[in-house]
Amino acid sequence: MSVVEQYARAHIVTDTQDDDRDAVPVVLRYDPDTDPRVVRIGLPGPHEWTFSRSLLEEGLRAPAGSGEVRVWPCGRVQAVVEFHSAGGVSVVQFETKTLMRFLRRTYMAGTRVTH
Repeated sequence: MSVVEQYARAHIVTDTQDDDRDAVPVVLRYDPDTDPRVVRIGLPGPHEWTFSRSLLEEGLRAPAGSGEVRVWPCGRVQAVVEFHSAGGVSVVQFETKTLMRFLRRTYMAGTRVTH
């Protein structure tokens, strides 16, 4: 099976709202050979989060998650992914269509069968 990797831009939301904040590069990654149930999101720096693909999918429709990763829709066109660690909380805002496209690609990659 093939790895799905998608580069995207997202906004890291902080307590001090800055209207001029720029989007930052993130990497959405899925490797069905490693574990077909999980996805990874890599933020700038050494920050990479691994969590269930179903959590990401559920969070695009309604608030989901209660542990280190939480996902919820934000209006009609955006979604928020919140990452909790000992170092604090990172709140990242994505365009929903970006995450939906990524999920669609992961399901397509998971259905390919090699002989």
